[in-house]
Amino acid sequence: MKLTLLPELALFVHVVDQGSFSAVARQTGATPSAVSRSVSRLEQEMGCKLLHRTTRKLRLSDTGEKVYEHALEMLAAARQAIDSAGSRQAVAQGKLTLSVPKAVGRFVIHPLMLEFFNRYPQVDVCLRLEDRVLDLIDDGIDLALRITHTPSPGLYGKPLMPVHHAICATPEYLQRHGCPQTPQDLREHSCITLGETPADSRWKFRRDGKTETVQTRGRYAANHTAVRLDAVKQHLGIGSLPLFTAREALASGEIVPVLPEWEFISSYSGQLWLLWSGNKHMPARMRAMIDYLSEKMKPA
Repeated sequence: MKLTLLPELALFVHVVDQGSFSAVARQTGATPSAVSRSVSRLEQEMGCKLLHRTTRKLRLSDTGEKVYEHALEMLAAARQAIDSAGSRQAVAQGKLTLSVPKAVGRFVIHPLMLEFFNRYPQVDVCLRLEDRVLDLIDDGIDLALRITHTPSPGLYGKPLMPVHHAICATPEYLQRHGCPQTPQDLREHSCITLGETPADSRWKFRRDGKTETVQTRGRYAANHTAVRLDAVKQHLGIGSLPLFTAREALASGEIVPVLPEWEFISSYSGQLWLLWSGNKHMPARMRAMIDYLSEKMKPA
């Protein structure tokens, strides 16, 4: 093989690690087609297929697996040579894209960004605030935060914090309309729900192994947590809220929990997981964010 193909070999490793041509293109300033042509030149020179390409994924061929392992050794040796000369340090730099549920992004992650930027002045962050699950490879996501009990197989990750739900109201609302003593009492109240599907108004509770479902009603529904929180604060009714969004208002007494002895069951409950698609040769900027969020969100 020509030594002039060594840059193509290094780019091939980068493509495998990132899982897509477009992700490498964004990080290197090239176009996806240019990255693809580089890998094609390497395949042509070697006379074999290294990657199987589909519309959604890249997969190594059997030969590609062997070439990838040898290329990793080559790059590791190159890094050792450079590091031994003291000319390169592992500095966190570049752009980092995070996929985050809307409420988690607004109430949990966004407040932590100022300190992160101060710590890592060479890292840029793009928050993708969407409740739908994005594909880490196809959508160019470096790290994803997802609320789940069981993370997707094939992904690496770590749990950051539990996510619980609560129903809350203001003391003023409860003084005017009464305080529910059982889940069934909610039928007589104005309940502020998610409002995306009919099931969102059917609230489920659990206590001592017993489960109760209540068909709630109300004049106001909103599929944004901050809006529901504000509606509760305006005495418009009893609202369902992730606990991390309501914690400050609960601590100040502006709102109070309703039926606190009952567990509110929501699909938006579980563990908040930080997930990524590869664990080899992780960019320093990814490691910096993983370590930072783990530090800031560890249990008190």
